[in-house]
Amino acid sequence: MNTGVTARTGPGQMLETPAQEPRHDGRWRARFSNPWFGFAARRLGGVILSVFLLVTLTFLIVPLIPGDPARAIAGTDATPDTLARLRETMGLDQPMPVRFLDYVSSLMQFDLGTSFRFNDPVTAIIASKLPYTAQLAFTAIIVVLLVSTSTGMAVGILTRGGRRRWLDLLFGNVAGFLASLPGYVTATLLVVAFAIMVPIFPAGGADSISALVLPTLALALGPTCAVARVVRQETATVLEQDYMRTARGRRLPPMRLYLRHALPNLLTSTLTLTGLILASLLGGAIIIETVFNYPGLGNEIIQAIIYRDYPVIQGIIVVVGLIATILNLLVDVVLGIIDPRTLGAKSNG
Repeated sequence: MNTGVTARTGPGQMLETPAQEPRHDGRWRARFSNPWFGFAARRLGGVILSVFLLVTLTFLIVPLIPGDPARAIAGTDATPDTLARLRETMGLDQPMPVRFLDYVSSLMQFDLGTSFRFNDPVTAIIASKLPYTAQLAFTAIIVVLLVSTSTGMAVGILTRGGRRRWLDLLFGNVAGFLASLPGYVTATLLVVAFAIMVPIFPAGGADSISALVLPTLALALGPTCAVARVVRQETATVLEQDYMRTARGRRLPPMRLYLRHALPNLLTSTLTLTGLILASLLGGAIIIETVFNYPGLGNEIIQAIIYRDYPVIQGIIVVVGLIATILNLLVDVVLGIIDPRTLGAKSNG
């Protein structure tokens, strides 16, 4: 069966040309040129590199903590034979490369090891403490997003075009001061003010919802002020755009003007900055928990450091690092949905 195409080239001459096979180059080229494909490739490579560095550095740095885990657990009166048996049980008698390979092999099986102190799986210990830390961190993130966006927008609107200069200066100075305070200092001041001088909230524990108020405020206050300053600046920039002047000229209702036309253009910068402070919020939550005696990962890692419980320390750091990496990835995805320009796609123009 001839599938070619016959064409006449001259008097009495026929030229047979082979049939054209269907070409899929354009289809594959369109798939690879999709901005989401490039975004996924870059983020996947970044996540793999981040996890590798996190695991490697954690494994190498934790053993540098001064002290002997065997002596910390057995006590100062332990005999050399007892210490030697403990080190063998803990696997500390093995060379560092062998221990690292065993550690990575266990991680690939979702096994974080066994606690030196309790002889319990580290996954079980973290699973019992993580809900408290997650509750505190995610509550703080919600507070940061809601309060910083609304406050920054309100100040930006009220000070538009150089109006109320005193409010702009007051907001900038107060927000800058509060953003610069370390979390543990803020936590201590809140305990003194609202748990001792005016006993409104409990000073520690997690027995009730009210016990979550002070830790959340201590954790969220600094980031909220930092993000609010950025939102205020972005609001001032957005309000001077031509489309906002046009919208004001049409005398649109304030809620529609600011929520529909101004807010979407602020979300990109707000979410970008929030994504950058997610890791600090998770790390800050661990510090804040020690001030308020909150039963999360903070107290657990402090006790693990005291007893040189390497698997627990490494497990908590790896889990918190993975959560921060995943949250940053989710923020990037949301930013890509809101503003496709953040995907890094080339302009078609």
